[in-house]
Amino acid sequence: MPARTPVPGAPSGPFRATAVFFDVDYTLIYPGPTFEAEGYRRFAGRHGLAVDPSRYGAAVAAASVELESASGGAYRAELFVRFARRMLQEMGAAGPAVETCAREIYDEWAACRHFSLYDDVLPALRELHAAGMRMGLISNTHRSLSALQQHFDLAPYIGCAVSSSDHGYMKPHPGIFQEALRRLGAQPAEAVMVGDSLANDILGARRTGMRGVLVSRSGAEHPEAPGDVAVVRTLRELLPLLAGRPAAA
Repeated sequence: MPARTPVPGAPSGPFRATAVFFDVDYTLIYPGPTFEAEGYRRFAGRHGLAVDPSRYGAAVAAASVELESASGGAYRAELFVRFARRMLQEMGAAGPAVETCAREIYDEWAACRHFSLYDDVLPALRELHAAGMRMGLISNTHRSLSALQQHFDLAPYIGCAVSSSDHGYMKPHPGIFQEALRRLGAQPAEAVMVGDSLANDILGARRTGMRGVLVSRSGAEHPEAPGDVAVVRTLRELLPLLAGRPAAA
């Protein structure tokens, strides 16, 4: 496995932070069966379309490349509708109903009922809150982040929330990070961004002077990450890391 490249002069290991920003999808929440292979089959069926669920994995890979190429630009709903459309087409759907179906999928992605909170989220937020950390959300989404906080009981811990659909730009554009810092009243040097995307969350935040913590829930190695980027498997690792002390053995 290749070693991660160190950044000359960059600190490593635990460091002190007073403000923590979280990505939302695949960092705090994950989609349920509605957006898995059989879910796409049901969406398609409602529109008279036929898809092959066995092609779901390949469809995700193909559609994700297209979406990632648009990261950092202005938020446009069409980008995410196009993702759903590409998913359907890669799974075998064809015809004018694909567009209507893709728009339904886009709309349903905003509904909190289709998602679950990772088990470590509330315990980690409670720990960080008790330690005096200020926290916010930064998400490339059209989902209401106020509704999300209420649905998952996050509101007591979150001081600000910025969505790309409201702000106008998507991560990793520096503007969305700067707006979150402004709303929370935090300076970049005291803030850290926690997320599952190296490009959008971590490298985007670093361009504004923030630190980054990459979430790798699968335990996958990330040799491509700069050497001073901490990688965690669970959010329960955050408090020791951000309080500037080693985690307990």
